[in-house]
Amino acid sequence: MTDQKTETRPKKTLSLSRPNRLVLQKTVDGGQVRQNFSHGRSKSVAVEVRRKRTYKQTADGGMTEVEAHREVAEEALKSPPPQARTEAPAMKSGPGLVRARELTDDEKAARAHALSVLKRAEGENRERAQDAARKKALEEEEREEAARREEEARREEEARLQEEREKAEREEAARVAAEAAAEAAANKKAAAPAAPAPADREEDSAAARGRGRKGARVEPRRLTPKRGEAKRRTGRLTIAQALEDEERMRSLASLRRSREREKRARRRTDEPVAKVVRDVVLPETITVQELAGRMAQRSADVIMALMKMGVMATTNQSIDADTAELIVTEFGHRPKRVSDADVEIGLKGGDDIAGDMIARPPVVTVMGHVDHGKTSLLDALRSSDVAGGEAGGITQHIGAYQVRLEGGRRVTFIDTPGHAAFTAMRARGANITDIVILVVAADDGVMPQTVEAIDHAKAAGVPIVVAVNKIDRPGVDPSRVRNELLQHDLVVEEFGGDVLSVDVSATRGVNLDKLIETVLLQAELLELKANPDRSAEGVVIESRIERGRGAVATLLVRRGTLSAGDIVVAGREWGRVRAMLDDSGAAAKSAGPAMPVEILGLGGTPAAGEEFAVVSSEARAREITEFRGRRERDLKPAAAERGSLEQILERMGGEAVKELPLIIKADMQGSVEAIQSSVEKLSVDEVAVRVLHAGVGGVNESDVTLANASEALIVGFNVRANPQARALARRDRVELRYYAVIYDVLDDIKALLSGMLSPVSREHFLGNAEILQVFNISKVGRIAGCRVTEGLVRRGARVRLLRDSMVIHEGMLSTLRRFKDEVREVRGGLECGMGFENYQDLRESDVIECFDVEEVVRTL
Repeated sequence: MTDQKTETRPKKTLSLSRPNRLVLQKTVDGGQVRQNFSHGRSKSVAVEVRRKRTYKQTADGGMTEVEAHREVAEEALKSPPPQARTEAPAMKSGPGLVRARELTDDEKAARAHALSVLKRAEGENRERAQDAARKKALEEEEREEAARREEEARREEEARLQEEREKAEREEAARVAAEAAAEAAANKKAAAPAAPAPADREEDSAAARGRGRKGARVEPRRLTPKRGEAKRRTGRLTIAQALEDEERMRSLASLRRSREREKRARRRTDEPVAKVVRDVVLPETITVQELAGRMAQRSADVIMALMKMGVMATTNQSIDADTAELIVTEFGHRPKRVSDADVEIGLKGGDDIAGDMIARPPVVTVMGHVDHGKTSLLDALRSSDVAGGEAGGITQHIGAYQVRLEGGRRVTFIDTPGHAAFTAMRARGANITDIVILVVAADDGVMPQTVEAIDHAKAAGVPIVVAVNKIDRPGVDPSRVRNELLQHDLVVEEFGGDVLSVDVSATRGVNLDKLIETVLLQAELLELKANPDRSAEGVVIESRIERGRGAVATLLVRRGTLSAGDIVVAGREWGRVRAMLDDSGAAAKSAGPAMPVEILGLGGTPAAGEEFAVVSSEARAREITEFRGRRERDLKPAAAERGSLEQILERMGGEAVKELPLIIKADMQGSVEAIQSSVEKLSVDEVAVRVLHAGVGGVNESDVTLANASEALIVGFNVRANPQARALARRDRVELRYYAVIYDVLDDIKALLSGMLSPVSREHFLGNAEILQVFNISKVGRIAGCRVTEGLVRRGARVRLLRDSMVIHEGMLSTLRRFKDEVREVRGGLECGMGFENYQDLRESDVIECFDVEEVVRTL
């Protein structure tokens, strides 16, 4: 069955899958390589190189061998045949016969075309290989020529050096021989021995050449091997050294370096070193080590110079600038004195050129007594209601606003509080203003704060415009106000003076336009101008802390233009302007001269009245604020609150002063300043207010902790404590008091100080009694029989015993009797018996004075 299946199975047709003849080619190339080992050993090693034939199927289904230049073959195979390909006839096969498929004309043409392309590519590759070989041969010849020239130069240099060394050795040998001969001649003259034989003289000269000046044996210098001689190997033998045929020679670069070193050494010994004169910067204090470093001198030399001057200092000790300047001059350098305050140099720009200045709006400050209508007048001008938002109807912080008039003109108004506590605010308002509007109520006339506002305006040297307000009230006389102003050297135009005055009514809007015209007229006379094309400078009007916004400062630009993104330095605080708002709360990108704005981005709340300026970089801003902080700490020592030494000694000698510790937190920096200055003025000799901390912002946990440790009272003005601070204060029983009007703050602090005052003892005279006779009673003591000569004598009252008008004793009565009965009091003209507590020295004709003592509570 198996044989039948085998016979009936169709036989496979044999075919060639690869083109051309099926031949067996040599795929291995053999050869031998000689391998060298150390110590001269070597052997031959047989190597084989195997080649692999790879084939690739073409587009017509045939297989072709991939040559070394595959890209050329691929290009040839991809090239189109000269004619379109026709379908090849099918191969015929018969039983037991296999015949290869005949190639068509197109296939033959394609193969002929591929062969021609391959032959052309082989020719190009052969030419490129020959060019590369010729180029490589030329490069090898040039390299050999360069190496030959370098070797010749190296050998010439070595020969020259060898000749120089031999010459130096010959000169040294001649010098040693001459010295030895001179020494031998001297010895011969001294000892006069027999002359030695010539052979002996030759031996002596040879021995002399081998000895030094003192007769010691001098070993001959070992010379380097001459050219052509083999050098002795030193050190370990490495594989690279064993396989190298030639010895390594010294390079020309190494010879050049050694020659340069010799030249520098000769130049260093021959030429004197020029002294370098430096500019040494000297601050107010400097350490010895730092001074030596700036002069490039040793610290020991500087200390020696100081000791010559009589100053004993160590390396780390500081010396003053005068001593350092003397040291620098002595060492031949140029001293350059600087101060820490130099960091502020250039903070304010120079004077502006007249051609760059343009007209600016006037800055007008509204001043006057409290409740005379300043804010109401400003509200009428701004058509707003600011006074309605103030607690108690009075202004308690300074505000700045800009009013836009018809025709495009603008006027900047600054509203100041009129309360006595805000003196500093009024002074700042007068210093940063161009014109002062003095508001005087027609019904009240000139009041204390009105006089104070006049003094501030005169001190600042600004013109005054008097606005007589509340003329709509019945029975008022504006002329009375003008007459009262004459007492303070304010002469209005009606009386022949130069002070402008306008009668207005803020509530009814009477003569407001006339007041504006008067202000603009005064501004034209002043010719107010500023340069807007420069860095901004100005004054901080107010600052506060707002939740979610941080430190907010109200600035008034004096000159220049303030833009968002500028770096501002204001007092001890600095920051980049993150946002800017105008007086109406709208966002502003820039602010020109005389424009008030609110900025966000400062690191803290600067003090009201501080000047601000725009700087170029954060590093300069940080440097300026750090210097100002150090200066403020130096001016305010830690013991400043305790007073001077004399005050401390005075307190130690008398009664201790009772102190009321306070922690003040307010919404505005100006309010903090006003409250602190007002409560400190309430202090007297016996009681005083001690402000432990005053700041802007709400009451926090740190404030409560400080108050608990110092038993202080926390005063919050228009601020509140956060929930954590309230819980902590409730737990530690710390008293928190909130206020919205400054009157209430001062009244409560005054009441607290009054309660801390010791009561006053007042003495009331009752009467006198004269001692007529003294009785000795057993178990009782001495009893004085007296007659009341004036007033009355009361039991339980205090008495004095007077003898010859001198006070002998002061005490209490132990007994008061009328006949045998105890009585409460005895009036004048009656006789009685009196006994003293713990006192028995009673005599006749002594006078007993009876009086009462009453304690009266004191108030401030």
